[in-house]
Amino acid sequence: MTALGKLFRTTTFKLTLVYLTVFAMFAAFLLGYFALNTRRLIDEQITDTVNAEITGLSEQYSQGGIRRLVIAVDARARRPGSSLYLVTTFTGEALAGNVTALQPGIIDKPGWAQTVYRRLDESEVREHVEHQALVRVFQLPGGFRLLVGRDLDERERLYHIVLAAGRWSIAIVIVLGLAGGLFVTRRVLRRVDAMTETTRTIMGGDLGGRLPVAGTGDELDRLAENLNVMLERIEALMRGLKEVSDNIAHDLKTPLTRLRNRCEQALRTSSSETEYRAALEATIGESDNLIATFNALLMIARAESGQARGDMKEFDAAEIAHDVCELYEPLAEEKGIALKVEADTAAPVNGNRELVSQALANLVDNAIKYAEPVDKAVNGVAPEIVVRALSEGDHILLTVADSGPGIPESDRARAVERFVRLEQSRSQPGSGLGLSLASAVARLHGGELTLEDNHPGLKSIIALPRGGPLQNAG
Repeated sequence: MTALGKLFRTTTFKLTLVYLTVFAMFAAFLLGYFALNTRRLIDEQITDTVNAEITGLSEQYSQGGIRRLVIAVDARARRPGSSLYLVTTFTGEALAGNVTALQPGIIDKPGWAQTVYRRLDESEVREHVEHQALVRVFQLPGGFRLLVGRDLDERERLYHIVLAAGRWSIAIVIVLGLAGGLFVTRRVLRRVDAMTETTRTIMGGDLGGRLPVAGTGDELDRLAENLNVMLERIEALMRGLKEVSDNIAHDLKTPLTRLRNRCEQALRTSSSETEYRAALEATIGESDNLIATFNALLMIARAESGQARGDMKEFDAAEIAHDVCELYEPLAEEKGIALKVEADTAAPVNGNRELVSQALANLVDNAIKYAEPVDKAVNGVAPEIVVRALSEGDHILLTVADSGPGIPESDRARAVERFVRLEQSRSQPGSGLGLSLASAVARLHGGELTLEDNHPGLKSIIALPRGGPLQNAG
């Protein structure tokens, strides 16, 4: 397709044609209305002038008879201008005036009429030329008839001048409108072509491309800005997908290799049922860890895709805090850790109870896992983990505060990424997905996960939008 053809097919040019057509029609209507009103105004002026002259001449006839009327008409007929006069007898014989060759029957019918005529003072060469006139015939006492009128050439000339000016105006409007439409269309098309070229680059694999923004704040800029935000989100997701794939390849390769080696070693070295059973139990344990990792990945994917929004309902986050602490209390006691819960009042949340419970459980599990051993407790005081469900403004805060080693501020942003395990956690079992799941669940509910210093230790906070008042069951 040629550049001009592509230009004519754009929506901008088509809209320009529509608006130009509508505007030209309105302009033609207004100019036609103006021309008709000008013509009507001239007719009214002619009518008023003719009526005034007939009144004056009738008075002349009343005061001095036909002789005085003829003298007055003869004097007025000699004046230059477009006025027409004629006085005739009842038989139609002309007595005075400047008109000849009227249409048949005009002088016999009193009232207004439009007729063709010729003037007495026109040369023989122009005898064939006929003019239009608006005349009024008035019957005087005695059978005499008086005709007074005005030539319409000036009216027609003015009417045609207005029409010609209107035609030229509409033509100029159309030409300028088309030129302006082409100019605007070219500018818009240039911006659209730039966006199209960028999208081709992105489709070619360069996710770092962004649509150009002119800075005018118009609808194309707003569209480009929203699409750029979407592209940034897509790029982040694709980068995260690549990182997850790489991390899965690296982090799951080791346990799978270990699993295979154990099976191979059991086949090669085990000689009794007890040894085979021990090998199978170790294999099952390693398999359970792998299944837990994949379950966590599926749960994160479910949260990030928004599929869990269909299961959202009102629940009490304080009840979740009590349930999770009750679940992990035996494990905490086994490690000599004091696990406390502070959630005395209702904390209404509208969300997915299962995911929020799992997110809070991950935070408590991490806190127990990385808590300082009892033999390293300060002043002999056992390490402590406090789980809170508090209401703060429009948010419900689920907080897990421990007295462990904490996370350096420079590593907190990385800690919520998938499969990221910091140096102090290398010796602990796990897949590095706990904080990632908690962060994904918080985002699903319109909240966020923040990591703060507990002086000492780590304070993990899941902030969720506050729900409506809870209904009593029953």
